[in-house]
Amino acid sequence: MGFFVRLTDAIAARQSLLVTGLDPNPEMLQAWAHRRGMGGRSFLSQARYWIKAVVEATADHVCAYKPSLGFYQALGPVGLELLREVRELVPLDIPLIIDAKHGDLNSSSALAHYLFRELGADGVTLSPLAGQDIAAPFLLYPEKAVVITCHSSNAAARVLQHHPDENDPLYLRIVRECQLWATPDQLLLEVGTSDPAILARVRQEAPERFLILRSLWSEEDRLDALLEAGLSPSADGLLMPLPQNLLVEDDIAERSAALKQRISERRDRWLERRARDQSDVCSLWLPGRQPEGGAGLGAASNGDGESGGAGDPLASLIVDLFDIGCLLFGDYVQASGAVFNYYVDLRQIISDPNLFHRVLHAYAGQLGELAFDRIAGIPYGSLPTATGLSLQLHKPLLYPRKEVKAHGARRLIEGDFEEGDRVVVVDDILITGTSVLEGIAKLESSGLEVEDVVVFIDHGGQADTSARQRLAKGGYRCHAVLDIPRITGVLHAAGRLSDGQAATLGFAPPARALGVEGLLASS
Repeated sequence: MGFFVRLTDAIAARQSLLVTGLDPNPEMLQAWAHRRGMGGRSFLSQARYWIKAVVEATADHVCAYKPSLGFYQALGPVGLELLREVRELVPLDIPLIIDAKHGDLNSSSALAHYLFRELGADGVTLSPLAGQDIAAPFLLYPEKAVVITCHSSNAAARVLQHHPDENDPLYLRIVRECQLWATPDQLLLEVGTSDPAILARVRQEAPERFLILRSLWSEEDRLDALLEAGLSPSADGLLMPLPQNLLVEDDIAERSAALKQRISERRDRWLERRARDQSDVCSLWLPGRQPEGGAGLGAASNGDGESGGAGDPLASLIVDLFDIGCLLFGDYVQASGAVFNYYVDLRQIISDPNLFHRVLHAYAGQLGELAFDRIAGIPYGSLPTATGLSLQLHKPLLYPRKEVKAHGARRLIEGDFEEGDRVVVVDDILITGTSVLEGIAKLESSGLEVEDVVVFIDHGGQADTSARQRLAKGGYRCHAVLDIPRITGVLHAAGRLSDGQAATLGFAPPARALGVEGLLASS
């Protein structure tokens, strides 16, 4: 069971959005221990009793626990043993998130192994400043989660987090960037703030992510404002911490239950108001205004009746691919020997990690419904893509060699496999299908089974299905992320292609709407 399912199950079972820390802070525990006649005991003994008391008091009222790794490390080896006791005390149906704020690349793989394999934790908080590389070793564990800290409530951090200005502060750029690293099932965001305005801006940038609020309200009325700012449309998606001072009181269970109830009542009212507001709205659809010279972004046709422009979920990706030079015009000889007056060069994406990650997500959308044991890339263009998909989907990689070496192991297929393994073949662009079929022949000659081929671009689209037919004749299903007509429709609607360039790609721009004079002239 993955982290997201476990978390949502815990929320539903306890009807709670509360998270509690388990931080053995010496300053905090001193008064608690004295009230119980434990002042003379060692701090380790005091911490052990306190952790057990907090878990027992809150297990019915919280959906996750989040101990800070630093407090346990400060105790030395006995502290790490105490952290193991935490894992044993926390019910297994409640996620355990280790608050590490980890940001060191050199130790990431070792820490991921320790936390997820040895300790059995379910998630970890990370610092984002090292970029996607900091998250990668942790994301290799598909059933676990990473929580990226995007904002701190520390006042001294404001000069950095809100740089260069409030129009595009660093913390929002972090929010946008880290969402490219993993799906909402595996990546959450931590927001340290008691300012509803900051929380609202994070929610606007990350509408599908679970947010963990690190700081809490200072006044009763702040609770409503934070819920209003951070809840998702279904009145969840926001995890709120139990106040630290509550965890050293004598009535932890009662106060936790009361806070959970207050939040639940506010969620119910929020849903009722949202339903009422939506019922009072009558939405009228109007066609997008068509600018002079072509179709509007919201309704561009690609020539095959499919939507292009802003209504296309991959429109921004298509435009960004064009902007880095993946589509070139001129006379280009293809691998098949044919000469085209344009060239699609997807090799550019490997030098842009963010864009490459988005391309991988687009591929993954096609691969999600397929059954396979291994991923095979066709040399050489699709090998980076196949490697990225192997890491992202946690499927072993192999590839057929373009030529067999006369030395070494002289393998036809690189990678570990067993006869009968099902392989999905990944390629960048399908034009004639020759290179794909050659690669499949090598795979099958080694005892592997191939049923599906996934390409990023089907060159022929609906206009020329000859390549697809060649694959189908061999018993292979072809799945394409995009085709040339769809790409052209989006680029033309976005103003990246002129009418002449679009026509070069076989795209006929929609006829312009005639004004009154035009209608009279044509009658």
